[in-house]
Amino acid sequence: MTIMLDMEFNLMENPTENRRKELEKYFDPKGAFASLRVSQMKRAWKQDNRRELNFWENTYLPMLFSGVYLTSKHFFYNVFFHILHLVGLCKETKGAVTYQYPEMPRPLSSRLRTRHRLTKREDGSPRCVACMMCETVCPARCIEITAAEHPDPNIEKYPAEFILDLGKCVYCGFCVEVCPEDAIRMDTQKLNIAEYSRESMIYNKKRLMDE
Repeated sequence: MTIMLDMEFNLMENPTENRRKELEKYFDPKGAFASLRVSQMKRAWKQDNRRELNFWENTYLPMLFSGVYLTSKHFFYNVFFHILHLVGLCKETKGAVTYQYPEMPRPLSSRLRTRHRLTKREDGSPRCVACMMCETVCPARCIEITAAEHPDPNIEKYPAEFILDLGKCVYCGFCVEVCPEDAIRMDTQKLNIAEYSRESMIYNKKRLMDE
């Protein structure tokens, strides 16, 4: 009790000095707040030294014509090369392509993280051994596994229930990377996860295995 009273007395004795020491960390050029302080100074300098717009810049006409020019340039460039492609010329030069989604889905990269799926064994059971590594590493806490004893003595456990909430998932791919059995993948090439309710975005084991 005496020590606490002494500390309070010292703070009240010279509040200006204590406040100065507290603020020194923000101005230390080698401290943790140095980069933040520099960015604040740059932002303040830009605000104080911002150039005034002239008459034409205030009308926004130069930027309007610049935008129309840029859009027209890309439009006529692509039209020109698409016409040449129709007659069999300049095949090596590609023009912009418009995919008529959803009738014509855009090709996706094989590395893209898409909707999850559970891989199966030869007997149709999930490859997962309920080690809980994916549930543990998941930063969004969207995976819930209920483990149970497997009837096969060569397999220690299996997931009696595997719940994955896509409404919480951030598609980081940690669950795929950490799985020792290659039981969960994100290679379905399916991005349409829109649903009419939050409950329908919760995938159980059967639904994940049917993907």
